Amino acid sequence: MEPMRRVAYEVVQRACLFGTLAIFCVMVGMSFDARLAFQTGGTMTAVMALTLIYKAREALTKPYNKTELWLYLPEDKRPPAAQAQWASATVLRETYLTFALWTAAISIGMWVLALVFRLAGF
Repeated sequence: MEPMRRVAYEVVQRACLFGTLAIFCVMVGMSFDARLAFQTGGTMTAVMALTLIYKAREALTKPYNKTELWLYLPEDKRPPAAQAQWASATVLRETYLTFALWTAAISIGMWVLALVFRLAGF
């Protein structure tokens, strides 16, 4: 199960990094107004957290052999077909929810920074 967790972590992390890159680019584009940049970044990060929560729910019903996790998992580390659906769904769900929690915390931090800039008069 540990190799599955490692691969799931890498797969979800890569997807989150692409999303973070897009959010960062938008925030840099709005860098003329720090409050607006952090407010937009917080909103977009919250959308990413909601997307991760949706993906965690979807992982329970998605066929294990259609997931990116299964494609990247070495064949000698794959569980037997009888347990593969349960194992992949459980590992993906936990990983998505972990990243959703971290993303939600980052979103809250950005909204707090936007509030600080607002209260400071920027």
